[in-house]
Amino acid sequence: MTSVAERHKTFERLHESGCFVLPNPWDAGSARVMAASGAKALATTSAGHAFTLGRPDGGTVTRDEALSHAQDLLAATPLPLSGDFENGFGDTPEDVAETVRRAGEIGLSGCSIEDTIMGSEPSAYQFEFALERVEAGVAAARALNRPFIFCARTDGIMNGVYDTDEAIRRLKAFENAGADLLYAPLPPSMVALQLIVKSVTKPVNALVAGDFRQFQLKDFAAIGVRRCSLGSSIARLTHHHIVAATRGMCQDGDFSALENTASGDMIDEMLRQGADD
Repeated sequence: MTSVAERHKTFERLHESGCFVLPNPWDAGSARVMAASGAKALATTSAGHAFTLGRPDGGTVTRDEALSHAQDLLAATPLPLSGDFENGFGDTPEDVAETVRRAGEIGLSGCSIEDTIMGSEPSAYQFEFALERVEAGVAAARALNRPFIFCARTDGIMNGVYDTDEAIRRLKAFENAGADLLYAPLPPSMVALQLIVKSVTKPVNALVAGDFRQFQLKDFAAIGVRRCSLGSSIARLTHHHIVAATRGMCQDGDFSALENTASGDMIDEMLRQGADD
């Protein structure tokens, strides 16, 4: 059985060289299937988790709910797990620090914090305040006295709040503040992503969604990306098939989508394997 300390060290090593995929399960079953399918580490997905609760994405899950969910995923596999914790479940630096502290307490190997102000309209914290939040998160991560990958995100680039130049300005400041991993989700192009990678020295995470789905892992590795996360992509892929199959059956009486189901025996074996690997 993999110890908690070994999980943390493994996660740290994954960020030291190469480029790896970080899938995002939304329940224990999907976590075990991903583990059995070759994942080296996992991360929660805020949207995927919200979907399981019958809620939309974006600030609808509480800190306690997210941490409890993360504990369930930690128990499901021996793989390192990182938490997708939106804006840290509060606006203040103290909120961020509390989220990081509690993430460390339950055994997570890292977490990501956005510079997004949760609300109906996309917005981001002002530069200086966003930096204060990252500084608080870094301090809490270091206080754990063990490997913990603190990922600082500049989600304003994805939400159309600011451009690539501003994302780079923030990432550089977050790097200087001590963030272990930097993340500007969905820049305008692969060229912009490469510019982001070259602008900092710490590892960079890329979100494989939108136009970036056309690329392969080797393409991200070639420009220096260290980690490729999937966010809610696999959860939304699953929901795509749920919608398509259910509409076909309930609206058109067409059951042909059921021809593409996975073998029950295969899933049973993967669930057993994912728990033990």
